[in-house]
Amino acid sequence: MSTSARDIYITALRNTHAVEMQALQIMERQVERLERYPEMSDALRRHIDETHGQRQRLDEALHSLNETHSVIKEGFLGFVGNMMALGHTPAQDEILKNTYANHAFENFEIAAYTSLLDIADIAGLSAHRAAFTQSLDEEKAMAQRVHDLIAPTTRRYVELTTAGEKADR
Repeated sequence: MSTSARDIYITALRNTHAVEMQALQIMERQVERLERYPEMSDALRRHIDETHGQRQRLDEALHSLNETHSVIKEGFLGFVGNMMALGHTPAQDEILKNTYANHAFENFEIAAYTSLLDIADIAGLSAHRAAFTQSLDEEKAMAQRVHDLIAPTTRRYVELTTAGEKADR
């Protein structure tokens, strides 16, 4: 049985939609716990709003093809996202581990949208190119924001820790 480029595109849409669910779970759990890092909290809150828009764009693309997102992928990656967010909670340097993971995850999403755009072109289904380019740009901007917060977050963590204060989140 042959798989068409359209089928691959639909799978990529579903996968990216599920990845955005995972991203939401990760960010929402982190924001709930952040206490001493307002810049990171603000960046995550803004990106949570953007992520809802990204999921809407993916939904619209799927709907235009008479398809829906994958409930199984959504459930699984949502669970994984929650576990990833909780995985660092016992660590004294939770904020640092989350910052590293967030930077890596944003770059993962950049790769996913880059691939999705190429698959759309190959499949001749470029109607949503502008929407997914917007999502890609948002992911690039968030990756840069997280990157720019690594040093100040690290400094704040060291300052709080060496002062004997709670610094994990």
